[in-house]
Amino acid sequence: MAYDEGLAHRLGDALTPLPGIGTRKMFGSLVFLWNGNMLAGVLGPDLLARVGPEAQSDALAQPGTRVFDFTGRPMRGWVVVDGAAVSEDEALADWIARCREFVEALPPK
Repeated sequence: MAYDEGLAHRLGDALTPLPGIGTRKMFGSLVFLWNGNMLAGVLGPDLLARVGPEAQSDALAQPGTRVFDFTGRPMRGWVVVDGAAVSEDEALADWIARCREFVEALPPK
């Protein structure tokens, strides 16, 4: 499955100013890492958001979200955000902030 290059570009532009940002292609998606920890990604037309286990319920209550179950088992602390729900830069920035809040507390890898 190819990922939405437009969304990947927008995500990359928003994250590039952070020191320690990198990318990795995984399972047909593009994942952004911050200090070696997975932060967010793009799978197909959608945003993958790592919000952490404690914030997952709140994240799933937001419009356009669903459980991330790529392997058939739900990934704890991750949600999928429909690409249409992050079509505006402000919405994408909100999801990036949610991801950063969790990942910045993790030790670097």
